[in-house]
Amino acid sequence: MSVIALVPARCGSKSIRLKNIRPFCGRPLLYWCLSALQNAKQVDRVILATDCVEIESCVKGFGFSKISIFHRVEENARDTSSTEDVMLEYLKFENPDKNDLLFLVQATNPFSTSKDFDTAVDLLNNTPIDSLLSCSRVKRFLWTEQGKPLNYQYEKRPRRQDFPGTMMENGAFYLNTVSSIVKHRNRLSGNIGIYEMPAFAALELDEEDDWQQGEYLMKKYLQPKPNVKDIRLFLSDVDGVLTDAGMYYTENGDELKKFNTYDGMGFKLLQELGIKVGIVTKEDRDLNRRRAEKLKLDYHFHGVDHKLKLVSELCTKLGISLKEVAYIGDDINDQELLRSVGLAACPSNARKVIQSIPGITLLETPGGKGAVREFVELLWDITE
Repeated sequence: MSVIALVPARCGSKSIRLKNIRPFCGRPLLYWCLSALQNAKQVDRVILATDCVEIESCVKGFGFSKISIFHRVEENARDTSSTEDVMLEYLKFENPDKNDLLFLVQATNPFSTSKDFDTAVDLLNNTPIDSLLSCSRVKRFLWTEQGKPLNYQYEKRPRRQDFPGTMMENGAFYLNTVSSIVKHRNRLSGNIGIYEMPAFAALELDEEDDWQQGEYLMKKYLQPKPNVKDIRLFLSDVDGVLTDAGMYYTENGDELKKFNTYDGMGFKLLQELGIKVGIVTKEDRDLNRRRAEKLKLDYHFHGVDHKLKLVSELCTKLGISLKEVAYIGDDINDQELLRSVGLAACPSNARKVIQSIPGITLLETPGGKGAVREFVELLWDITE
């Protein structure tokens, strides 16, 4: 038995144009559910069902190995098309084993985690239910338009803390067998179970007003600040991080780069906390050396082809581990090191493959505009 996840994402959106790839907490909205599915142990394959070239291109940039693209037909990508139509179209085309499980996952609820998907599969497999849907508990007293209470007795109004609340469908995901979906032509059937998610996951991103609230909730509940108490060494790349990656030349051929003074102060603030700081760059340029010397960095390494090897050797000399290192980089030659250190970050305009590294902090600031300073202030609560 395989577990397949189907994620519909069409071009059209009445409320927000190209909503599925609009930035949310620094990444395209689709990234959040696809990343959780990519890292879910129980999920074998992830199918993005789209009619949109822009969405397809964006998702391919994530570099997720489980994801493949299904090009849905035009008639199933209209405002009037149902999600069931897309599910059935995919199942008819792919014809998976009837005993396979199929997740229907919606990007407009970005609060699902890998643990949610794995636990949902266990719930379906180990309890007497045939299908399930995600819900959030809402502690609100509900009424009909005719003045009839739906979920409590108004004569015996309960205290809020004693009220169990009502399960509300939050649109995050649904799970059923392939055979049941085909038979009933519906995402749910049989004995339906509930997978409860936190109250904050009740929000779906359908309107502009939802966006700001959603980002606040994501940062508060699902993006806690990394633990920095063990960090002993802070390192940064140069081009694309301390600079905007531009290379400037004078008429005489002299090379120029633009650095940001906020980043320089960031290094100094860390040194005042007793943390060693430095740069590691593939470029071998005197102007980088002069910048490092002016900032009085503890370390600066130039012409480095294998950053992970060099930093590992430095850690050995210092008697620390890679998990006690924080590093910020932006391009593919930073990838190995970013995946190995205790804390990793990248500027907002880093390459997509870098942005998709699990656990990396994607900053709001682009390279050369104070990205290092943002990382320092974010992690160490420095606001001077």
